[in-house]
Amino acid sequence: MLLISHGIDIVELARIAASLRFSPDDFLEGTLTEAERGLAGEPAEWAGYYGGRLAAKEAVAKALGTGFSGEVSWADVEILRLPSGQPEVRLSGGAKAVADGLGVTRWLLSISHSSSFAVASAVAVSD
Repeated sequence: MLLISHGIDIVELARIAASLRFSPDDFLEGTLTEAERGLAGEPAEWAGYYGGRLAAKEAVAKALGTGFSGEVSWADVEILRLPSGQPEVRLSGGAKAVADGLGVTRWLLSISHSSSFAVASAVAVSD
């Protein structure tokens, strides 16, 4: 296994909660895929769940070396869940093209949150 790159991000959950109160449709549709929104659970858990997903997406985009600009969009980085509960990275479009160009074959991803913050770490590797 060869480590290609690493990205990390932290999100303030109060900011996520405010976005969910003031413009939930714009916020959710602009940053998360339908599949990601479908895994959100109960509304009381949304700030932590969505904050974790946004931190994970940002961490992946940072590991790609692009952030969300140019060829890499929010919809190109999808954070889903394996049956075990482990988060899973799925790339498409520009994000997949960048990852393929770097030689990324899989991702090691960790997401955690407290009552105030969500944090994620993404490691791009080649087998």
